[in-house]
Amino acid sequence: MNALSSVQPIYPVPRVIVMAAIQVPAACSNSVRAQLRWDTYQLFERALLHSESTTDLRDRHVDRVDGLMTLIHVTDRFPKTWLLTRFAPRLRELLDERNEDQCDPLRLRIAIHAGDVACDDAGWFGEEIEIANRLLAAPALRTRLQQTPSPLVLVVSEQIHRSVVRHGYDGIDPQAFTPLIKLQVAGLECRGWVHVPGGPAGDFTGPQAR
Repeated sequence: MNALSSVQPIYPVPRVIVMAAIQVPAACSNSVRAQLRWDTYQLFERALLHSESTTDLRDRHVDRVDGLMTLIHVTDRFPKTWLLTRFAPRLRELLDERNEDQCDPLRLRIAIHAGDVACDDAGWFGEEIEIANRLLAAPALRTRLQQTPSPLVLVVSEQIHRSVVRHGYDGIDPQAFTPLIKLQVAGLECRGWVHVPGGPAGDFTGPQAR
């Protein structure tokens, strides 16, 4: 039998993609890595619940070794704006509280994107997940986290910026997002807009993406 004949049909389903990556200290032990991973999961979950993203509105967290991914269902019960006005600010607060007097501070990069994803027996995949992953891994975002004393930096995709941020919905300041990242995925240009939750509008010291 041809191996391809055993592949099950896949279907696109809409999700809001939220990814987190830990800034791992240089030469840290596995014990420190384990604690950072555990704390990331705990604080990430607490921030989601604070923003009313309950477990019935999302799929189970997906481990990413240096962080995690959560796929939130598209529903009127959870507007995308709440990720920016509730989730991100609360996560920043929790990180500040956790890091107080800690010798191994937890610092995170967060990416938010939305689109259709697919799933098979091995897990979630698709072009939109690749976009979120590459935004999260962008050197410019890593540099931005190094430049700020904040324990958290956030990047949103062009899709999220166009549909949510630029409209200035209640609690969102479009001027606080900087077009810092530009990349190519499947021949298409994708831009990432970077924000430091809890920082001043326009809090940025590096060059913008060209």
